[in-house]
Order: sequence, then structure tokens, then C-alpha cells
Amino acid sequence: MQHIIFGAGLIGRYVGAVMASQGLNVCLVGRAKASVKTEQEIRLSHYQGGTLGPVTLKWFDSQNAQAIPPTDVLWLTVKCTSIEQAIRDMAPLIRPATCILCCQNGLGADALVREAFPNNRVLRGVVGFNVTQTSQGTLHCGSQGSLVLEKDARCASMAQWGAQLNCKLLSVEFSDAMTELQWSKLQLNLGNAVNALADIPVQSMLRQRCYRKVLATLMEELLAVVKAKGLHLPRLTALPGHWVPRVLKLPDWLFVRIANKMLEIDPQVRTSMWWDLHQNRKTEVAFLNGAVVEEALSLGLVCTANQVIHQLIKEVEQGIRQPGITGDELLRLVCNGPQ
Repeated sequence: MQHIIFGAGLIGRYVGAVMASQGLNVCLVGRAKASVKTEQEIRLSHYQGGTLGPVTLKWFDSQNAQAIPPTDVLWLTVKCTSIEQAIRDMAPLIRPATCILCCQNGLGADALVREAFPNNRVLRGVVGFNVTQTSQGTLHCGSQGSLVLEKDARCASMAQWGAQLNCKLLSVEFSDAMTELQWSKLQLNLGNAVNALADIPVQSMLRQRCYRKVLATLMEELLAVVKAKGLHLPRLTALPGHWVPRVLKLPDWLFVRIANKMLEIDPQVRTSMWWDLHQNRKTEVAFLNGAVVEEALSLGLVCTANQVIHQLIKEVEQGIRQPGITGDELLRLVCNGPQ
């Protein structure tokens, strides 16, 4: 089978390199850049000590569709903010039998893809780990988490290549409760914006109670929405999701003892939203905190904290505000509500 990674970013290249190392037929597809070569040599490292590489992956320009091999499985790994452009670019690659795997954070991206390709199998994937680039050509997985793929009985080969992909550098699981899983992942991803605004590594952020209290408030609002929707969220961490806000609010000395698993991440890891802000790119905040606000409004609920965080990220994007907000100040802004 021919696997296409559409979106040659950090996640796409990491997954693609693991695929190639496990004997799967894979290539990368993205928009042409002057710095991109026709072949990419990639090395991988893992926070628990695993390494891989170099692995050579073939790269194709998405604007040169005739050169790209016929696609059996297309892994859509672009950010939510690039979905509409990606749909246009990948249209020439989609055959009637092509399976499309949407691997985006937040909510709503897969619905746009289903609308564009109503006759194809469009499945969801949840990426539960963080990838950063530590040096040119070296990608580093800096946190725990699995790649969870939506079960589909119509795709008989999926279990086979999914099991082949599972290894020390990439844990692969399957689920038939992807909506609930997406909300569980969204609960964790609410910290992306807090980290971007704090402008410090995730581990350092979690060691400060004020930042944790902000994150706890964001999560409590999400959990109220989830309850109103009648969803039961699967556990993605050592603690059940509804316990996490309580633990986040603990004093620092008690938090580091009870929640040591939350701190088992690379000390230098920052979230993808932090990287977006520092590279002057549009963030996915509308699909994360913004999605919580929209879902709440549709249910007659109010999510003030998520609304404030959404607004603050937009102000940073527009140059109105600078990142580097202290925990005390961020907590005050959240408590005061939207301006």
C-alpha cells in the first residue's frame, strides 16, 4: 500500500520516518519551499532514550500531482488553519478507494474533509505526543502519548499496517470512540495557549500554581460542556480527566509529589502554539479554546476563561500584546473576564 503524508511538518515527518523504518511504503507531500530537497534525511530521538536514523524519505511538491504515486492512505497532518488550502491541493491525489486520515488537534477539521470528499472513507487520528526539531534533520518526541486511529471494519488492511507501525518510537492504538477521544485530547490541548502566552517551557509552566489554576479553569469549562453533551471521556493520562483540574490547583509542594507523571516531559518542550507565535504564523486557537466557547454557546453555556485566552492569543497574533505573561497576571486576566 502507498501511504502519503500530506503536510511535511514535525508530526508528518516523524510519523513518516517511523513508517519507513518499519517497512511501510511512504512519501511526503507538501508545498514547495526553496529549502526543501527531493529527498529528506531524518533522524528521530525519544525522551525515553530511543533513537532512529538516518531515514531517507522521498518528498513531492503538492503542485506536481502527476509525479506523486497513486494514494491508498493519505495522512492529513497539516494544522487546522491550513485545512481549506490542503483540501484544494490534495484533491488530485484522491482516488475512489483512498482512505483519508485526519490527524488534527481540536474540533471540526474532519467535517470539512468529509464535506469535500463525501465518497471516501474519512477517519480521524489523534496524536497524543509532542514533537520538536532539536537540530536540522533531527526530530524529538518529548512527551508520552500514542497515535490513536479510528477503527474501520471496511479497511481490512488497517489493523495490519497499524500493528506494523507500532514500535518503541511510536505507540499506535485503535478506537471506536473518537469523538470522546478528541474531547479528551482537547482538554489537554487547552494548555497550548497558556504555554504560548507564558513563553516558557511546559514543564516550567506546570511547576507554577498560577498557570496551573488558569489551566484548571479552562478544563472545568470544557468538562461542563462535555457533561451537557452527555459524553464520557476516555482517560489519556494517569488521572481521569475530571480529576485533573483538582490536582492542578494543589499547592506546588503537593503537586510535584502527586502529579509527578505530568512533569515527565522533556524540560525544554514547548507547545506547537508557542512555535506558531514565535514564527509569526496563525495559531489553531479557534479550533481549541475557540471551539469550547462555540460549543458552550450552542448549549446555552458560557466559557469565560476560554474566551479570554482566545482573545489574548489573537492580540498576540495581531501584535497588540507580547507573550511572556506571568502566572499572576494571566490568572487576573482570566478572573476579570473578557474586555
